[in-house]
Amino acid sequence: MASVHHPQTALLGILDWCLALLPVVAVLVLMLRYRWGGARAGALGWGLALFIAALRFGAGWQVLAVAQLKGLLLTLFVLYIIWTALLFYRVTDDAGAVTAIGAGLPRLTPDRGLQALLLGWVFSTFLQGMGGFGVPVAVVAPLLVGLGFPATAAIVIPSVGHPWAVTFGSLGLSFYALMATTGRSGADLAPWAAVMLGLACLGCGAATLWAAGGKRTLRAGLAPLLVIWIVMAGVQYLVVTNGLWSIGAMMAGLAGLVVGVAWARWRSPRGKSRVQAEAAPGGMALNWAMLPYGLLVTIVLVALIPSVRDFLSQVVIRVQFPELTTARGWVTPAGEGRTINVFGHTGALLAYASLLSYGFYRLRGYYGPGAVGRIVGGVARRAVRASLGTATMVGMAVTMGHAGMTNLLADGMARVAGPAFPLVSPFIGALGAFMTGSNTNSNVVFAGLQDQVAVLLGMSPFIILAAQTAGGAIGSAFAPAKIIVGCSTVDDAGGEGQVLRSVMRYGLVIIGGVALVTVVAVYLVTG
Repeated sequence: MASVHHPQTALLGILDWCLALLPVVAVLVLMLRYRWGGARAGALGWGLALFIAALRFGAGWQVLAVAQLKGLLLTLFVLYIIWTALLFYRVTDDAGAVTAIGAGLPRLTPDRGLQALLLGWVFSTFLQGMGGFGVPVAVVAPLLVGLGFPATAAIVIPSVGHPWAVTFGSLGLSFYALMATTGRSGADLAPWAAVMLGLACLGCGAATLWAAGGKRTLRAGLAPLLVIWIVMAGVQYLVVTNGLWSIGAMMAGLAGLVVGVAWARWRSPRGKSRVQAEAAPGGMALNWAMLPYGLLVTIVLVALIPSVRDFLSQVVIRVQFPELTTARGWVTPAGEGRTINVFGHTGALLAYASLLSYGFYRLRGYYGPGAVGRIVGGVARRAVRASLGTATMVGMAVTMGHAGMTNLLADGMARVAGPAFPLVSPFIGALGAFMTGSNTNSNVVFAGLQDQVAVLLGMSPFIILAAQTAGGAIGSAFAPAKIIVGCSTVDDAGGEGQVLRSVMRYGLVIIGGVALVTVVAVYLVTG
């Protein structure tokens, strides 16, 4: 018997999709149009998500309560990094290290575009390889301000420079989530993911140059851009296709730093080809200014040693949650929430580097009277706003996920796209990252769905999953929660909407490029 189309059912489906989208649209409109801060916009989005989940999607009190508990764990996981990243910055800034680096880098290269590439693209890639949520922006944005970049540009440059490294950064967390969610092997997933992300790397580098000075700066920096891109993308591909997924981005960033510094010295005017170690009058020597970053690198590398990693992992906060089902049948499987490794977390590693740096600088006499009060007060002032914004955004995201709203959004996009699904795939990844601020969470929420749709449509699931994680990586750059982190580290209060608008513009262009590459790759592989 032929199926009967029911217009009323179709209208109800469209209504559900629009209601699921409403919290996201509300946050976007409030931040972009009305210039609300992330905390206010996120609070309204969170409230809308709770209201719609309960009244339309059948999420009972138990589902909503557990979702908020999971959101609390995820929030603590993220805030651990936010607070310690701010501490790391304040420890170095109060001692004069940021000012010293700002004075030292122009002696390596006076070229503003190359400065943006080295800090906003290459150094941010390296930091993303080691750290997690928001660390590259939190660390690099203040350095760019010290070099004289406007506050908004200083946040935008690392925001668009680092996201290509997200999947194989943070010690490979997002990639492991991709494997766990789909059941696919890393050996099968890594090559296509590395190709997609390697191409996105070029877009991120070009975006940093454009954000630093527009078309003229991009044209002037094209040569170093291409050279460093080939090195970073090539190194990451070689590392991850040999099974070293957790250090792919870190090794790419390290190789990029070596090549980038060599290029800067080669291209510097005669007599300025070497960074001076001497301090400016009354300032800090550049080698001492770079000490905290050397300590951070060393601590992260030591933490990768199995025996050290096991020692640091003795205290872990983990909570087991039951299976949950909404009145409309959406099931959230039983499992652990976000685990927090108290002494091995990225935030803990940043804290160790901060304390050691403070000790060395105190012994050298770089701090004036009342340094501890200034450092603690500075961290608290900026972290409170970032913490509130992060908590509300995460609350909205987990509520939507547990009510089935997030899955409905992606499923609707996939059904409408049909054969054009490869064009949509990276944007689905970006949607998940935008709402949660995390490529890891986007992969957890959407990778299984993308895998299933690819198989149903007869497309290579490895290409589609590569597009998912590449889109999620770039989309995480303009997640409101990450924008809040970046704005909290420089004096750009109230500028979150402007930063979001700029980063989103660059990010969507790069994701569009990933979408086109996905279409071509699917066509070549499947015919």
